[in-house]
Amino acid sequence: MRRRPVAPTRDERWYERSIRTGERLFAALRLDVRIEGARAIPVHGPVVLASTHSSFLDFLFVGQAGVTRGRYVRFLTRHDIWSSRPVARAMDGMRHVPVDRAAPAGAYLQARRLLREGEAVGIFPEGGVAFSSTVRHLMPGSAALAAETGAPLVPVALWGGNRLWPAGPKVDGRIPRPDLTRGRRVDVLVGEPIAVPRDADPREVTERLGHVLTGMLHGLQRAEHHRPRADEHAWWHPAHLGGQAPDPVVSSSTLENLPFGAVSPTWHPWPGSRPPAD
Repeated sequence: MRRRPVAPTRDERWYERSIRTGERLFAALRLDVRIEGARAIPVHGPVVLASTHSSFLDFLFVGQAGVTRGRYVRFLTRHDIWSSRPVARAMDGMRHVPVDRAAPAGAYLQARRLLREGEAVGIFPEGGVAFSSTVRHLMPGSAALAAETGAPLVPVALWGGNRLWPAGPKVDGRIPRPDLTRGRRVDVLVGEPIAVPRDADPREVTERLGHVLTGMLHGLQRAEHHRPRADEHAWWHPAHLGGQAPDPVVSSSTLENLPFGAVSPTWHPWPGSRPPAD
């Protein structure tokens, strides 16, 4: 059940409209969205939500986790979304933050200001979708913001939304299209907050975050309800769990546009490209 925001201090009509639109979409697709661990999101004060990224719809699921705690999450997202005037008006109304990879400092300063105002800020530190369905390179900005503002760094893992509106490499020469199959399960797992001291090294914290997110995501992917059928070409399921998603090393080196300055993963589920022995 949706909660009202805690002590709203501004006009949130744009966000209310967005939430209602998301709820209609969930109902139309009969989505089974399960949110676990949302109590880790504080109902007051600044918080950085650092989430895995596997679908164009991920902001809806992270945002819904925030709403269950009475929070509106302000997301850092690609600046080109602001290219349409009506969309830009809505994004500004919801206080989302445009990120220009060529000049990211402006987004950092705006996110820092929001946190100092006590807002919940949502970040996808991978800076894009990992086609390998593993946690790819991570940007250290979420850790740096937590260190500078004293906000808790809360990890969030998502799985299932990638079946609805995937972002991945071409399959049989075609980009994967939205799959409107009704009744799909989407899991949102919110982890325990990571305390980030003011003098912490953001890259070291980011490496720790990578391991935490990988463990959370791996647990969701191994769930029985997310396993592909034996006869299914599961291009969306990670290779180390029997799927046909690209190997993470190959994916990061040839398929993905990785952000500059990202922390290289030491958190892949297995060394190199070899699946673990069962």
